Amino acid sequence: MSSVTTVGLDLAKHVFFIHAVDVQGHVVFAKEVRRRDLLSFFASLPACLVGVEACSSAHHWGRELTALGHDVRLMPPAYVKPYVRRQKNDAADAAAICEAVTRPSMRFVKVRSIDNQAVLMHHKVREMLVRQRTQILNGLRGHLAEIGIIAAQSPVHARALADLLRHGDVSIPQAVVRALLPLVTQLEHLDTEIKDADAAIARLAKNDPVATALMSIPGIGPVTASALVASVGDPSGFAGPRQFAAFLGLVPRQNSSGGKPRLGRISKMGNAYLRKLLVVGAHAVLYHRARHADPLRCWAQKLMETKPFKLVAVAIANKLARIVYAVMTTGTSYRAAKA
Repeated sequence: MSSVTTVGLDLAKHVFFIHAVDVQGHVVFAKEVRRRDLLSFFASLPACLVGVEACSSAHHWGRELTALGHDVRLMPPAYVKPYVRRQKNDAADAAAICEAVTRPSMRFVKVRSIDNQAVLMHHKVREMLVRQRTQILNGLRGHLAEIGIIAAQSPVHARALADLLRHGDVSIPQAVVRALLPLVTQLEHLDTEIKDADAAIARLAKNDPVATALMSIPGIGPVTASALVASVGDPSGFAGPRQFAAFLGLVPRQNSSGGKPRLGRISKMGNAYLRKLLVVGAHAVLYHRARHADPLRCWAQKLMETKPFKLVAVAIANKLARIVYAVMTTGTSYRAAKA
């Protein structure tokens, strides 16, 4: 036990698998440990390097093992997969984690604090509520279409259908109103909860100096700024703004060989939530470009002359990601840097 220097920990709900090696890379032991015995087991080990795949409970165990004096490093599961030999099982996964954590080229995920995870939970809850609201609006649209009442696309027109049910209309039978009224009530409740979530996120962003600086960038509001600060944290782990944009999946997917570059559509790798927020912010920049003459919108206007709208929106999202990296690295707001 005293010779252990590196440990690969395969997380689970009840039964964890541990693969430990010494300084020469020789296997010291490979065994299963129950959840109730995990912390006491690591407390008996000397301080060592512990590799863990980044998953839902990884940050909790990372904090617990760090408190015991271990050097815990989280890795994206996609980066660990190439080290799995032949069959996939808990033992093979733990061995692959133990091997991957020692690679000098491996990229790691920072262990999040409780406060940081709480901020991200605000965003996840809000996203879930928005999806539920969209489901209800689509449900109302579909059910009313079965009795010949339709509405144009967009949430505004779908809400007009909810108003018809709420206030009553001669074209809607009372039996249909009684059947669909619970959806209208739930829609009102979701609107209130989403408004409260937006207010909570806005307060968090206002109290964070980095988020406040990010909100000076066109197309980035409290939700996007708060999500970027909570998800990225310290941007020093990236080599530069290009790598940060690639991390968000806003660069072309490559299929190059023989010195011939072949670029396709964006890779869509990394954090899908951040990428969506940046693309939505890019649409806002495009829709309001005529009212402003800053360099970003002037550049967008030039692109619109030769490129379709969707491609320009993705290009601006890539540009926003690079500006975000610069602001988070320097600590200077976008307006101050432009001035």
